[in-house]
Amino acid sequence: MSQKVYVLDTNIILNSLSNIFRLSENGENIIVIPETVLIELEDKKKELGEIGYQAREFARLLARAKVKESSHKDGFKVAKLFIETLQIHIISIDSYKCEIDQIHISESNDKRIIEVAQVAQKYYKGLKTSFISLDVYARTFALLKNVATETLRDDKEEVPEFGAIKTIELEDGLSIKDLKNEDIEKIDKEHKEGDFSYKFVEKSGNLGYGIIQNKKIELLRETEFKGIKIKPVNIEQKLYMKAMLADCYDIVLVDAKAGSGKTLLAFVCAMRLIEKKSYDKIIYVRNSIESLDKGADVGYLAGNDEKFRVYNMALNDTLEHIAKKMLKKSESSENLNAVENKILELIAKYRIEKLWPGEARGRTLSNAIVILDEWQNSSSKTTQLILSRLDNSCKAIVIGSNRQIDNFYLNKFNNGLTALLKETKKEHDDLSLFAIELKKAVRGKYAEFAERIFE
Repeated sequence: MSQKVYVLDTNIILNSLSNIFRLSENGENIIVIPETVLIELEDKKKELGEIGYQAREFARLLARAKVKESSHKDGFKVAKLFIETLQIHIISIDSYKCEIDQIHISESNDKRIIEVAQVAQKYYKGLKTSFISLDVYARTFALLKNVATETLRDDKEEVPEFGAIKTIELEDGLSIKDLKNEDIEKIDKEHKEGDFSYKFVEKSGNLGYGIIQNKKIELLRETEFKGIKIKPVNIEQKLYMKAMLADCYDIVLVDAKAGSGKTLLAFVCAMRLIEKKSYDKIIYVRNSIESLDKGADVGYLAGNDEKFRVYNMALNDTLEHIAKKMLKKSESSENLNAVENKILELIAKYRIEKLWPGEARGRTLSNAIVILDEWQNSSSKTTQLILSRLDNSCKAIVIGSNRQIDNFYLNKFNNGLTALLKETKKEHDDLSLFAIELKKAVRGKYAEFAERIFE
């Protein structure tokens, strides 16, 4: 294998620190970090969400590095660091051709990073040198400077189909009631991993639905959700809730459209499981890159409650909806005090905790239903961080929408939600997964209108 040189754009590191190790190929290749990338990562460290987490992870990696060599060449400097087998070279240029334009600082930084890539092509003469970026504009700038470019390989992977309800037409003489606890492979000869939900059709036209638990058919019953204040309104929601309430799935995954009820139903089911004494508490983890031009501004708000308020608004809306549904008819749901008191009661009764991913390091979560919301905005590394905090007494519900990715450094091919969805196509001995897609918006006429017009 011939040695290669990869000059990294900032977005490659902010996408996931694991990219450095993947591109390094066990130290075979040289990873070049331009000085400007270090400056951008230092600036990102203060942010609260996924981006700040990745920047801090890189800082921790860099702190472990040992200097192998530092030299000043004609017009530039090279610092060669190593971390075990990992080779990281940091290059700075004495005088950049591109002046910093504060109004267009991102473009200025891109051009300075590409200047380093040009230097690297000459410095590592004889080795294949490529500029790696997720940004098509940066790659275009590089091409105009005759710099070879690539993007991450996983940008080109397919997102597998998942969560569909599979239809099976039953043979003559076989009725839906005969399917209870039946081995699915006897009914569906082509059953494979990832076939979680089924629609069964009798010859008479009667319909039945079910999910697969340990290769057995668990039929959906009409009385399934008796006593639950907020009921599912379509078959996908029913199957989603049934899977969450089942005791055989360790991780329930849902990719859903806006307004499909994914977070609301997750809380409703989590509360039911706590009432049944299956778990002790609910831990809500929301990894969101807010739709703000200056996400870092959140970091300057005073006090943790205010800092995380923007992250918890979705949770507050969900609890408010549940609280209004639970109020007695004699109480007015318009009574603000009654609603607020009910929300506080729910938080206390179900021991609802809020966890920001940055707080998870070093913790162990036990006897909890852990709801991971907006997970399309999380990297695989953050997903690993959170799931590795859970012990065997936990259940995870992972919620997201690959239609609503707000993290500039992730896409539908490489985020944490997709990474887990891909695993539903495989058999795992240590835990069981369930996945479903919620395609119908139920929030109301505005969500339905937006879905119809803009999807």
